Parts: sequence; C-alpha cells; structure tokens
Amino acid sequence: MTAAYDPSRTAVLLIDPYNDFLAAGGKLWPAVEKVATATSTVENMKAVVAAARAATARIFFVPHHRGVPGDFAQWKFPSPAQLGASSIVLFERDSWGGTFHDSFPVAGGDVVIAEHWAQSGFANTDLDQQLKQHGIDHVIVIGLLANTCAESTGRFAMELGYHVTLVADATAAFSEDAMRAAHAVNGPTYAHQILDTAAIVAALAAPAGRPTR
Repeated sequence: MTAAYDPSRTAVLLIDPYNDFLAAGGKLWPAVEKVATATSTVENMKAVVAAARAATARIFFVPHHRGVPGDFAQWKFPSPAQLGASSIVLFERDSWGGTFHDSFPVAGGDVVIAEHWAQSGFANTDLDQQLKQHGIDHVIVIGLLANTCAESTGRFAMELGYHVTLVADATAAFSEDAMRAAHAVNGPTYAHQILDTAAIVAALAAPAGRPTR
C-alpha cells in the first residue's frame, strides 16, 4: 500500500536539476546519459513535478554549489568528489551548465534552498528550517545523483524525522550498479517508501489522507 500524501504537508525535493547533469552538452551528461536515457529520468522528474504542482504540493529546489575556479584551493579537507568537480568547474556560476534545465523553471510558490557544498541538501543550508516553516513532514526525493546527493539528502531527512519517499526512476547515476546500491541496497535502510513515477503520480492525485493500493 502506498502512503497518503497530504499536499499541505508534502514537498518534492528537486535535487541538482542542472544542465551539466541533465542536458546534452552538460559536463556530466556523458557520465549519466546511459542510465538517464534508459530510466527516462528527465521525463519522470517532469511528471513528478507536474503531479505535485497539480496537487498543490510544494517544490523545493535543492541545488548544489555553483562552482567557481579555485573553490577548494584553501580548504583543509576537500573530498575527492569535490576536487573532481572543481577540476571541471562543475555547475559553473553564471554559465549554461550551472543553470537549471529548461524543464524545471522556478515557479511562484517554489522554494529555492541555499546551495549545498557536498552531498546532503540539509548540511549547512536552510532546508530543514524552510520545510518546517512551510509545515512539511513528507518529502519526495528526485534528482541527481541517486547514490550521492539524493541518497544523502533522503537519509538526512529521515534522521530529522521526515517521512521519506524515493522515486527510483526519477533519478540517475553513473552506472546501473550505483542505481541498484542507492535504491535496492541503501534505500530500504532509511526510506519509508521507494516508488516509481507512476505510483507517486497516482498517490499525489489521490484524495488527501487516502492511501492508494
């Protein structure tokens, strides 16, 4: 049985919907293209966002730090992933690659969270505060990457007491193994539900308070 989603208490966490991830010509599109194409990631992300908007649930944009050259030059302990991103100036500020994909414009009523520097959308940002101020206790996690920012954000949400839903086919990773690790291996350790796009769209369309089967 799929949980009920009261739109007044539900938000979609739209993680890192940048051109560098989701568009042909993006710096990391070649790395995610195989999985994203097979999974129809962009179309499924669009479907989840559209269903949430139709249900009047909020969309929270959870963006990664937009890079500038030399970001981590003075850091004591940048991670290998941060250094790799810095080497290609991933999501470069004021660039096409660091702009949200055309399929995901910010609309009135959406909330854009402060940029996260590593993987969790909660760490050193205002995400928890903003969710609480908007009365949200159910979060639906979509976006990239499945095994890094999506997983870390979803896990942190559970630790903070939120009900967490992962939408497995509305995300992508660099490999099928990474997708399996994110959803089949690690997801069940923290997510309350792991659904596909069709199931979450149906759940969002159901009357508030009534679970779907």
